[in-house]
Amino acid sequence: MLRLSGTLLNRPVLSLRTGGLVATTTTPIINPDNLKIEGFYCFGNDDKNVKVLLYQDIRDIIPQGFIIDDYGVLADPQELIRLEKVMQLGFDPLGKQVVTVSKQKVGKVSDYATEMETMYIQKIYVSQSLLKSFTGGNLGIERSQIHEITPKKIIVQDLLKRAPATTPAGI
Repeated sequence: MLRLSGTLLNRPVLSLRTGGLVATTTTPIINPDNLKIEGFYCFGNDDKNVKVLLYQDIRDIIPQGFIIDDYGVLADPQELIRLEKVMQLGFDPLGKQVVTVSKQKVGKVSDYATEMETMYIQKIYVSQSLLKSFTGGNLGIERSQIHEITPKKIIVQDLLKRAPATTPAGI
């Protein structure tokens, strides 16, 4: 199931053990090398310190929020050595410039859709310039069309041009 980025942010984190709210997610931790959400920064209700909820510790996602076993699965960011470089990058695709391999400007990332079982970003949505948005609106780009990700932009395969509508000869 795909979910848009807005449905993952500022969500309650609920504990199965206590049956209540233990934290609230703030921002995702995204690995730019593979576009995987490794986890979420969140604020615990008890100590108000920043914690990290790793994606593998999420038992379920329901309309009320993320379900975890217990508050104990939330980690301090300093404890996560494996994710240290990814957390330092602070990668967020929202607002990144999108260009094609042939250096044509496409627009900026306005949203993305994540597959919830694997936590991979499967699609990015690009808002185009005002002139292009009149003719084409927002543009959805599949994960397979992404060529490269740099700190400042996302480079995608060249987009197909729409052929002008023509009437068949003899009509």
